[in-house]
Amino acid sequence: MQFNETLKELILARSVSGSEGEIAALIRKLAAPMADEIQMDVMGNLIAHRRGPGRRMMVMAHMDSIGFIATYISPEGMIRVGAVGGVSPAQVLYQPVVFQNGVKGIVCKDGKASWEKLSVGDLYLDIGAENREEAMKMVEIGDTATFLASLFPAGGRVVAPYLDDRIGCLVLLMAMNQMGKSDNDIYFVFSTQEEVGLRGAKTAAWAIEPEYALAVDVTPAKEPGNAEKAKGSTVLGGGAAIKVMDKSIICHPSMVSLLKDLARERNIPVQMDVLKSGGTDAGSIHVSRGGVITGGISVPIRYAHTPSEMGDMWDVTAAVDLLIACLEHPFSAANLK
Repeated sequence: MQFNETLKELILARSVSGSEGEIAALIRKLAAPMADEIQMDVMGNLIAHRRGPGRRMMVMAHMDSIGFIATYISPEGMIRVGAVGGVSPAQVLYQPVVFQNGVKGIVCKDGKASWEKLSVGDLYLDIGAENREEAMKMVEIGDTATFLASLFPAGGRVVAPYLDDRIGCLVLLMAMNQMGKSDNDIYFVFSTQEEVGLRGAKTAAWAIEPEYALAVDVTPAKEPGNAEKAKGSTVLGGGAAIKVMDKSIICHPSMVSLLKDLARERNIPVQMDVLKSGGTDAGSIHVSRGGVITGGISVPIRYAHTPSEMGDMWDVTAAVDLLIACLEHPFSAANLK
């Protein structure tokens, strides 16, 4: 599996929350040779199962992304939009976007809208239409749009929209491809609607009923010149991040300890992930049914939820190695409580 080429494929596939069909089809194709069976549930979660006689383990990365949804078409042909997930208006202005039918446009703001109090309600998409009649032939109410995707290297790093959480999907796929023998009964879940409330994770965790689980996601890295105000504890190039807590979960201490021990044993570079705000699918997983022993492996990125997220491939490689170490670990009731 080619690292950069696979990530580029994942980046280019559309997957606004609730409309993840395109990326699900791509991931199904990539994962099929490495799984015993693949199924899709009612919520659209893609579940690749690798059977084993041991403990039931679930690893999850979400395949949905933030975006826009058309809510109104003005007489001038401008597309008013709502946000799907956490869109920051000031960070998306004048960025190119594309609808699912291929219509392209740019994100603009009302001329009188305050920069200091800018909201999604102040935004519209200019698709080049002359009037409402022309725009209605191009876009319908309810159509979704995403940032026009591209991926490029910046030093030893990569820049693209939607590294959150295409990187997590890549980590799962690479771990499936590279891992050795494991007796664990492993479910690789590519979840839906994480960006709008961890929704896919809820149904997948309930149905699979795992004993152990890991959520693989990105985490905000400290940005240059703003370390003291950072909402997270990680840095680019510091290795895989072992989740300790965020607003959605306090990770099970035994899982945190296990990941630290495995990193030490295999000489995998790691750092600790403590996040002051935000969350991951782990937030839904760990409280499913009677509770699940849950942890997280994070990949630091800068500029999260913008059209230009930045990640370090060194951290991705470390995350793959750490996930493989955990998947190969002989889980038992005695060694993880």
